[in-house]
Amino acid sequence: MPQVKNNLKLKHGLITFTLLLSSTTAFAEESAQLGMLSRVQDTLSQTWQSPNYELYIPVSMWHNRSYYSAEQIETYNEQPWGLGVGKYRFDEDGDWHALYGMAFLDSHSKVEPIVGYGFQKMWRPTNDFRLGAGYTVGFTARENMNYLPVPVILPLASIEYKRIAVQSTYIPGFSGNGNILFTWLRWQLY
Repeated sequence: MPQVKNNLKLKHGLITFTLLLSSTTAFAEESAQLGMLSRVQDTLSQTWQSPNYELYIPVSMWHNRSYYSAEQIETYNEQPWGLGVGKYRFDEDGDWHALYGMAFLDSHSKVEPIVGYGFQKMWRPTNDFRLGAGYTVGFTARENMNYLPVPVILPLASIEYKRIAVQSTYIPGFSGNGNILFTWLRWQLY
């Protein structure tokens, strides 16, 4: 009988320990998630409150010739006329953050809007010259999808001199779809 009581105490102890450990782990995970959410909210809020504006002017939409036939290329628009505006800031590490909206003509010459948040880690070889690499997260909408919001996560890269930048993203895809290098000028108004 003492053996059974000891086994029961051991089982109860293990169950209590497991419950305590799992609740502590869940609390730590929840705290980490809340911490991350708080950092995201803080970053977006700081960017939104920035007094700095920039203008976006789309200049090129190059369809990767490895994924499209010559006949397809002839039918696609590669001049993405459009315009955009954003609020930007450089953080304490010198990295670029922006909230933006832009509209341009897509591959089929239909208006495509995009809104989102952009981040780039910046390298400064000189005071006036910068190189950036990062990402953008946002929503776009296309005519061929009935202008329903479509989430996007895309890479960003830029070459910048003083207040002007050439910035690009590559839209991945497969044969006959996507695989587009989209480039625009970004001009920091102030």
